[in-house]
Amino acid sequence: MNKSAIEPVATQGPMRWIERLPIARERPVIGMVATLAIVAAAWLLRTVADPLLPPGFPYVTFFPAVIITSFLFGVRLGSLSALLCGLVAWYFFIPPARGFVLTQGAGFALAFYVLVVATDLALVHWMQVANSRLARERETNRILANTREMLFRELQHRVSNNLQVAAGLLVMQKRQLNDVDAKAALDEAGTRLALIGRISRQIYDPSGTAQPLVPFLDELCRSVVDASGRCDVTLSVSGDDRIRLQPDAAVPTALIVAEAVANAIEHGLANERAGLIGVEVWRDPTGALEITIRDDGHGLPVDFEMDAGTSLGLRIATTLARGQSGRFHIADHDGTLATLALPAHLVATEE
Repeated sequence: MNKSAIEPVATQGPMRWIERLPIARERPVIGMVATLAIVAAAWLLRTVADPLLPPGFPYVTFFPAVIITSFLFGVRLGSLSALLCGLVAWYFFIPPARGFVLTQGAGFALAFYVLVVATDLALVHWMQVANSRLARERETNRILANTREMLFRELQHRVSNNLQVAAGLLVMQKRQLNDVDAKAALDEAGTRLALIGRISRQIYDPSGTAQPLVPFLDELCRSVVDASGRCDVTLSVSGDDRIRLQPDAAVPTALIVAEAVANAIEHGLANERAGLIGVEVWRDPTGALEITIRDDGHGLPVDFEMDAGTSLGLRIATTLARGQSGRFHIADHDGTLATLALPAHLVATEE
């Protein structure tokens, strides 16, 4: 018997009760006393039931005693229980009673008893070994999962930090420039890098799946509003909280929405005009995703043409949307309405 196969597994998590068997490993005296008590109870019960039983059932209460003992206290004490129960049954209940007389009938009964209890002990032992291995594998998987999560968080943290460093370098480089347009371009690039860093830290969990989209966009858009320094902009984000994006689509989508919200603050609500920005997330009947960013500001310039736009942010948003087989569009609608449409295969709904 492989003793190490049924050693208890040290685990920080909760163990199922069956994985704690056999019990009393560290207190053999308690196990021995309990075994003797179970054998005595089986003997007493068999004695009481003897007048009610027909001949030929000497082990009717002893088989359960052996199984219970081996199940609770292990095969060693189960074997002891089997030996004691066999001797008691032979002495008291196998004719001729009150003696260890080995007749042909007694030999057959004892052989049958040995076969049954040996099978029971083997099955219980195999079950306990399997339970012990299962518990060890579960503990190993728990440790691996914790390690994976720790490495994932560390990777996220390092990627985000590296992007923040790159954004800081662009800011430092900007200070050496005199050209206003070049400074503005580096400002925009640094802001976008910092935004990508925040997004990459928040959008994924250790399993590699994206977080629910609506709560994430709510936090993201509020960060954009806070970064603008505007206290007169009211933001609302609504939609189905179960909607998730495939991991590869999450960051581009977040960037497009952040760009649209920043554009609404900079242009739609320019000149310190107080207003409302509403973001809605929903799925159409075909399963495709639509995200709308609406503001009640000045609206688009009269000569605005989507395809001829010179805004870098608009070109980035359009390119990112096309890269996902989607579409990004801006139009007048009692202010400005930006719409991002993505195909159904990028969307998942949490059940």
